[in-house]
Amino acid sequence: MKFFLDTAHVPDIRKAAGMGIADGVTTNPSLVAKEGRDFIPLVREICAIVDGPVSAEVTAEDADGMVRQGRDLAGIAGNVIIKVPFGQEGLQAVRALEAEKIATNVTLVFSPLQALLAARAGASYISPFIGRLDDVGHRGMDVVEQALDVLANYDLHSQIIVASIRHPLHVLEAALIGAPIVTVPPAVLWKLFDHPLTDIGVARFKADWQGLQEKLR
Repeated sequence: MKFFLDTAHVPDIRKAAGMGIADGVTTNPSLVAKEGRDFIPLVREICAIVDGPVSAEVTAEDADGMVRQGRDLAGIAGNVIIKVPFGQEGLQAVRALEAEKIATNVTLVFSPLQALLAARAGASYISPFIGRLDDVGHRGMDVVEQALDVLANYDLHSQIIVASIRHPLHVLEAALIGAPIVTVPPAVLWKLFDHPLTDIGVARFKADWQGLQEKLR
């Protein structure tokens, strides 16, 4: 399973890339706004850090506007993926961009049927939002599992990105059902490293080593 970072915060991206666990990055207008930086230079910097796909989202609401923005964003770097919100206008834009060999990521997907439509439009990536589904009483991971099955049934090659990850259990569940990609906020990614028994073991090894050095002195 590949790990994408769901952030536009460059220090976190550099840190994860340095450990070899940043296979890509997903951004959105809200994440970019948190950084308080100009969008284009920020995306360019992220693309220089990460070799894999970097999703940059359009803000236009009509298909023609999305396509124009998508072309501009694709010119930033060769690994930019154009993020497009699901909908009739969005899928028209996806169809046009993919015809121009510009990769797309359809976001704000909440059902396996939406995933099927996005795949039929030719999306390179599809992002079901599982955390938001959980928030309204649905089991978001069921949507991912069903979407994977539906795409496999018809040999559709869009890649599913499990998005709106809220906690480590979401990551585990995604891995258990064979999801190809998760996009994880840094706060969740760092939690994957934590386990109390690891901390206890490190502390014990340190104490034993220090005790040995004292005896040797």
